[in-house]
Amino acid sequence: MGSLKGKVAVVTGASRGIGKGIALTLAEAGVIVYVTGRTLAAGGHVLPGSLEETVAECAQRGGTNGGKAIAAALDLQDDAAITALFDRVRSEQGRLDILVNNAMAIPPEMTERVGFWEKPLSNWEIFDTGVRAAFIAASAAARIMVPQRSGLIVALSGYVGVTYTYDVIFGTTKTATDRMTRDMAVELAPHQVAALSLWQGFTYTERAQENLRTVPGMAAQLNAAAGSSPEFPGRVIAALAQDPAIMARSGGSFINAELAAEYGVSDIDGRMIVSLRETRGSPIFGPIQQVDYTGLR
Repeated sequence: MGSLKGKVAVVTGASRGIGKGIALTLAEAGVIVYVTGRTLAAGGHVLPGSLEETVAECAQRGGTNGGKAIAAALDLQDDAAITALFDRVRSEQGRLDILVNNAMAIPPEMTERVGFWEKPLSNWEIFDTGVRAAFIAASAAARIMVPQRSGLIVALSGYVGVTYTYDVIFGTTKTATDRMTRDMAVELAPHQVAALSLWQGFTYTERAQENLRTVPGMAAQLNAAAGSSPEFPGRVIAALAQDPAIMARSGGSFINAELAAEYGVSDIDGRMIVSLRETRGSPIFGPIQQVDYTGLR
């Protein structure tokens, strides 16, 4: 893995899971990573993982390369708190190079095999955190990236954007994520800031492993060859952040496994992750080709 020493990133939802995996990978590459989440200390959630533990592990991985994590406890339904985080990053670092919108609420009912009409309306928090909060974070990040004329905004999405998985609101959230990120890319293009979404397949996070034990039928449906560690998407993001032609990808939705093959990126155990394009579906949006900049500065 190459070096991103001196770069600054924000990764949402990094107490555990994919967000933590991305933070570890970026810290190892030398990035100063602001990690957000609601679980600050160990024992604060039924699942293992906390911001303090992520920070400690990032310090070990960053070593002499200067990579590290900075904890920022954050409720993604608090608009002012999201904006304040980016004000803090600007004040402390003077720049922002990477935003990874990873966090999304996952209420227990999301994986229940019942109709949407049988689930509480409060489950709309999936959309509020996965789309609305991501928009606010991207807006705040763009206010830093646009003046510096550089930056990368990444949204975590998946095959669920085109193929039913678990839940109506979940699919709606990921489909909206892809479209929102593409339209952001159109408006950011004149300022040399890239935005794209990444389709991650099954990931062996703490929650996913719990679901394998408790959700009927999930284990039987899993293509084990396509499952990856939580660090795999971070490896792909690190490669994207080092790509001098990143603007050529802006606006697209990409399958992580396919990008990994292009960049020569493997998972932490050396495996090349399998793309599920043939069985789960293909991204709708490719990179921006022709953009009408009329009215954009």
